[in-house]
Amino acid sequence: MDMQREAYRVEAYDLLAELEISLLELETNSDDMELVDRVFRAMHTIKGSGAMFGFDAIAEFTHDVETVFDRVRDGRIIVTPPLVNLALQARDHIKHMLEYADDPVRLNHEQGAAILKGFRNILENTQPSPEPEAATKPAWEPIFGEHRGAGADKIYRIRFAPHDTLFQNGTNPLALLAELEGLGPCRTMLHLDRLPAPEAFDPESCYLSWDILLTTERSIEAVQDVFIFVEGACDLTIELIEHLESDAQRPVSPRIGEILVARGDLSPEAVDAALQRQQRLGQILVENRQVSAEKVSSALAEQEYVQTARARREQQTTAGSVRVAAEKLDQLVNLVGELVTVQARLNQKAVHSRDPELLGISEVVERLTDELRDNTLSIRMLPIDVTFSKLRRLVRDLSSELGKTILLKTEGGDTELDKTVIEQLNDPLVHILRNSIDHGIETPERRRLAGKPEQGVIRLKAEHSGANVLIHISDDGAGIDPAAIRRKAVEKGLLAPEAERSDKELLQLIFLPGFSTAGTVTNVSGRGVGMDVVKRSLESLRGAIELNSRPAEGTTITLKLPLTLAIIDGLLVEIDTNKYVLPLSSIEECVELSREDLQKTHGRNILNIRGQIVPFVPLRERFAITGQAPVFEQVVINEVAGRRVGIVVDRVIGEHQIVIKTMNSLYKNIPEISGATILGDGTVALILDVQKLLSGIEEEEMAAAG
Repeated sequence: MDMQREAYRVEAYDLLAELEISLLELETNSDDMELVDRVFRAMHTIKGSGAMFGFDAIAEFTHDVETVFDRVRDGRIIVTPPLVNLALQARDHIKHMLEYADDPVRLNHEQGAAILKGFRNILENTQPSPEPEAATKPAWEPIFGEHRGAGADKIYRIRFAPHDTLFQNGTNPLALLAELEGLGPCRTMLHLDRLPAPEAFDPESCYLSWDILLTTERSIEAVQDVFIFVEGACDLTIELIEHLESDAQRPVSPRIGEILVARGDLSPEAVDAALQRQQRLGQILVENRQVSAEKVSSALAEQEYVQTARARREQQTTAGSVRVAAEKLDQLVNLVGELVTVQARLNQKAVHSRDPELLGISEVVERLTDELRDNTLSIRMLPIDVTFSKLRRLVRDLSSELGKTILLKTEGGDTELDKTVIEQLNDPLVHILRNSIDHGIETPERRRLAGKPEQGVIRLKAEHSGANVLIHISDDGAGIDPAAIRRKAVEKGLLAPEAERSDKELLQLIFLPGFSTAGTVTNVSGRGVGMDVVKRSLESLRGAIELNSRPAEGTTITLKLPLTLAIIDGLLVEIDTNKYVLPLSSIEECVELSREDLQKTHGRNILNIRGQIVPFVPLRERFAITGQAPVFEQVVINEVAGRRVGIVVDRVIGEHQIVIKTMNSLYKNIPEISGATILGDGTVALILDVQKLLSGIEEEEMAAAG
């Protein structure tokens, strides 16, 4: 049962995420009935499954919410912003109930009661007409339950009414129903309308009849064969009512009136007459005694069965996936990483041995390892729209709180990133968006005075760039004034009054801890906490951040992130006997540096490469490595935050596929080192974080300059 409850939690969280997206879309497309259906189905599934797996409080809370959106589907309630607000609050409260389902003391019962009161007020104001219980709740019980199978693609409606004399030839109708169940998933509805009064009851006569819905791949002849020996002792009809083709356009769900007419239980004229009244069809027909409550319930059951079969078929054909625990996936990636390391050792051994047979085996193992690595890493990839969708709610709520009108536009949501990167990306994006909403986008009055539309726009765009993903967050707000940054930096003692800094360098001061240009402290921002956290978070992901802004025009922040954190392509270099790895994604080229070239720099560490000035960092000097440097050193040119910077090493060994290993806790505080890897010969190479290496040098230079 614990496993089932946990499975429900996972499904419920997915449904709540889908529910939030649907509600936000419904707010701007209030007449879209498909969105209304999505909201209703999510609520209905949360309620039904919750009651099944012991989450009774959630099922009870969701009932009124589901009822309101059922009335929306019927056209008796219209979608308004207050209704969407209330539904979003209900969604948040359901999530709260899920989180504390095992600790009810921590539940906010007052909040839940207030939300339910709001929904009940809506229901009372609509003055709905109650329906008879028989017309809304199917008056049948599944005899054999519902057998769930796979691959079924036809739905048959079977009406089986044995004659009174069926028992006299020794036939047991339950055996026929059991044989039907062997053909595929079926639902059986029992009718008792032929039962006589107790004094007229004959125990040797059969008074029962059944409506059966069968889903199977078999032909109609195979279904008829089940009843081949009782055809003369029953009234039997078998009809194909649905063909579940995976590539067919999904048809409109059958209505209750259509089902009753198709079965022959009602005439079309009676349906048309009943529809003239503003009540539900089932209630009208039962009240007028035109059809029994059992038959209406049976039609309702058929409608539900067909809808469920369609949904299951659609899920099988479009989302044929299996849930796997994140821990198992991480373990698989770790094992693949170990395999890559072993394969590198095997390849090195084969090359040194010069054994043709061993070389052949090594090549096959390398090919299979590469395919396994690529497939395993692709499993960890998720579309970034998962994160974008969560941010729509943030923009909506925060802009409303600040009295601003803001439209969030997203692009490139199908761009994929490693699961671990996406999980750690949420907080940095939230910080950036909160700053854009609070500092960037002006109030409607100020925008109107500035000649801008009252509605501000924030754009989120994701795109691939080599082995990285770029995420652009831009707004059309007030922008950032470099002069204001300079004043604040001088005031806080971060910059000397006479120091010369370009506008781009001044913008970089925003990423210093405790730096804020906000005049007042609010619940949103202004406490000096945010952009430094963003930068640290991105650097922990081996990413980078770049900021560009123009006063009165807006600000654009670009995040550069690696596709995956598990395995990267790197350039192996050497200084003395120490080996290091530079991420290949940021490397542009390698050039030689002779002692004569070094002397010409006069200690300024600047090279002229094809007419372009490129600063460089002597890694031997930076890491205090003793020994004599070679006559010709190598400069690895990297592109970092839009700048070209060289890293000077003794030798460049070549490209290698690097499996990243986490560092021991004793070495985690070394900023220039982001990890380590094991090479094919068993030695360890340190992975350099070029971004942090350069940031550290710049901070030291700024501190020295005062």
